[in-house]
Amino acid sequence: MSGAHKPSLDLGRTARELRVDQIHPCSACDVRQLSICDVLGAPELRRLADIVATVSFAAHRTVLSEGEPAELLYNVTLGTVKLYKLLADGRRQITGFLFPGDFLGIALEHHYAYSAEAVTDVTLCRFPRRRLERLLEDMPKLEKRLLANASNELAAAQDQMVLLGRKTAREKIASFLANLAVRAERRGQPSNPIALPMGRSDIADYLGLTTETVSRTFTQLKTQRIITLEPGNLVRLADPLAIEELAAGG
Repeated sequence: MSGAHKPSLDLGRTARELRVDQIHPCSACDVRQLSICDVLGAPELRRLADIVATVSFAAHRTVLSEGEPAELLYNVTLGTVKLYKLLADGRRQITGFLFPGDFLGIALEHHYAYSAEAVTDVTLCRFPRRRLERLLEDMPKLEKRLLANASNELAAAQDQMVLLGRKTAREKIASFLANLAVRAERRGQPSNPIALPMGRSDIADYLGLTTETVSRTFTQLKTQRIITLEPGNLVRLADPLAIEELAAGG
């Protein structure tokens, strides 16, 4: 959209970014009920639509990079995005996965604290930060919704610390699957079988395991008939109670 702020992206990413600007992209949004804009009435939604642009990224393309100026915020409307940080020794720690309805780009300072990459082909609503901040002054309920998002991110980070520090590989995998099932149900999607758009290496980097350990643990759970692996990257919880017990540390 003509009033949108231009992102500061590298040339390689710009060449592969597909921008699809619409007059009122919010009017036909399939995930509005999951997004921050769900709290807005029609007049407020039109004001928000005036500052939003719809952008798409191919799988494995960078959406934003750690340390870049946090000039843009995003709402995922299609696909899966992973958040990660690069450690001092060059290793990558994935800190989360985002799905339709999730918000991206909130920064306490003026620079992004993490990087984000498309796991699958993704579509996002893009908001210029300064223009969105001006809208928040007139829309306290939208500001409240954003604060709730930030609180949820903090809670997820705390859960991740427990996951990485206290659980066995089996418990980590079970917790991961249980969490994905809950999030799918919240989006109105089937919670069983569970879709796994991310690969084993991404799961490993998220759970603090090796790729070999992730694959071996999935095989063990399958052998024990706790899960079944189905075509299309689907995992069926054959014994949901066992998954719940493992996720709880049992």
